[in-house]
Order: sequence, then structure tokens, then C-alpha cells
Amino acid sequence: MQRTRARTLVLVAVAATALGYLVVRVLGSRGLDLPQVPWLMVAVLVLIAAVVLAMGWSVRQYLRGKHPTLDPLRAARTAVLAKASCYTGALLGGWYAAQVVAVLGDLGIEAQRDRALAAGLAVLGALVLAVAGLVTEWMCRVPPPEDPEGAPGSPRDASPDAAAG
Repeated sequence: MQRTRARTLVLVAVAATALGYLVVRVLGSRGLDLPQVPWLMVAVLVLIAAVVLAMGWSVRQYLRGKHPTLDPLRAARTAVLAKASCYTGALLGGWYAAQVVAVLGDLGIEAQRDRALAAGLAVLGALVLAVAGLVTEWMCRVPPPEDPEGAPGSPRDASPDAAAG
């Protein structure tokens, strides 16, 4: 599994913002407004980011030899959770950014200003989640093997003599 690139996450967030903006505008033209983003959303996103980082820290300590036992399946699940956190943070950040952009013209209205503030804070929470995912992916990377000649795919394995003997 390859590490997630920040550029990919930015593209996902921009696409989610554009698509989300269209959805908000279409719903608004039909007289429907989305409910305001709950303030608790920010706390939930930051809490999830903290859990992801804690799990990544456990894997990092194991890889450094400071945590003697760790289930390999848990380490793999942590890496997958980190990748999911990256993409979830980018998607949610784009969705909440779309809600901020949709009300930018109406910031003189107190309700719209509150809506923009709540969605803006949710964008920051989603950004924290995406960054936590990237950092956890970095913590979960396994160093390359120290013996390059014994590694699969090395020149010694590809030689005809290695197959014969």
C-alpha cells in the first residue's frame, strides 16, 4: 500500500467543495436549506484524529522495538484507518467548505454568519483529521530490509544460478 499524497487529498477536497457547492445551491433554489453544522462535529473530528494518532504511535513504538508485542493485524488495520482518515478528512473538509462558500454573500445575516462559522470550524476539524491520517501513515511505514541481497527481486534472485541451486 502506497502512502497517500497531499496533492491527492487537495484534489479530493476541491472536487468535494465544487460538488457540494452545486448541491447546496440546487437545494437552496428549491427552497431547502441544510441544517446548521453541529458544534459537536468539530470535537468529534478532533477526537477521531487523536485516536488515529494514538494507534499510530503504538505501531511506531513497536517498529522501534519499544513496544514488545503488537498484533500484526492491528498494525495493518491502523494503516488502513490512517488512509481512510486522510480521505474522510478531505471529503468532509470539502463538504463543509462548500457550505461556507455558499453563504459568503450573506454574512450580514446573523444566522448565515453562525452557519459559516460552524462550517468553517468543521473544515478545520476535517483538516486535523486528514493531517492525523497522513502522520499516522508515516508512523506505520516499515523500513526496507537491511540485507539487500536476500530481499525478493534482488539481482541474485534473478540470476539463472540462483534458480538452479
